Amino acid sequence: MVIKIEKNIVAYSIRKEEEEEKPAKPVLPTRVLMHEDIERPEELKGYTYKIKTPLTDHAMYITINNIVLNEGNEHRQEYPFEIFINSKNMDQFQWILALTRVISAVFRKGGESAFLAEELKQVFDPQGGYFKKGGKFMPSLVAEIGDVLETHMRKIGLIQDEELSDAHKALLAEKRVRFEFNESATDEADFPPGAQLCTKCMNKAMILMDGCMTCLNCGDSKCG
Repeated sequence: MVIKIEKNIVAYSIRKEEEEEKPAKPVLPTRVLMHEDIERPEELKGYTYKIKTPLTDHAMYITINNIVLNEGNEHRQEYPFEIFINSKNMDQFQWILALTRVISAVFRKGGESAFLAEELKQVFDPQGGYFKKGGKFMPSLVAEIGDVLETHMRKIGLIQDEELSDAHKALLAEKRVRFEFNESATDEADFPPGAQLCTKCMNKAMILMDGCMTCLNCGDSKCG
């Protein structure tokens, strides 16, 4: 087949074979976060915690139900959806019911909810707190509910533990050995007798070594 060129040739290029189509990039799954428009499913995953305090004759059972979002992909996450507190003791039923409804409403609203645990743990009973088994101080019953909530959020990954460095751990271990050698005894909580209450972790684990108050449990130090 002959093609007649009637105009002057001013430029030319060599036509290359069409490049193979590049494979499409995989579409990453969209991460769904908790928000108030998410309806309650028929089934929720629940955890129940038992607490027994010297303030009440009967134990309390705290049940926290989680909703699972992003099931089946890398963004899978459990979020607290509602909380219930049951006890045979009806003296505090009114405020406990109100507290659980408020907490559940915050859960379903979405956004940051880990602050709830810290806020509840700061509530102090004017009549005085108490020590749990193991030596941890609870300033009030509300604070222990907050402690349970914090434990639950750590379990599902919403609160991350602050890890001490290896050097810091070694220093604490050294101080502990030296202190226990001097005192030659430890109490049932595995902390030296005479240890003071740490205001950060609420354990009687604060000791004076080398002129510095240091917590053997969480590493908090008055010397920085």
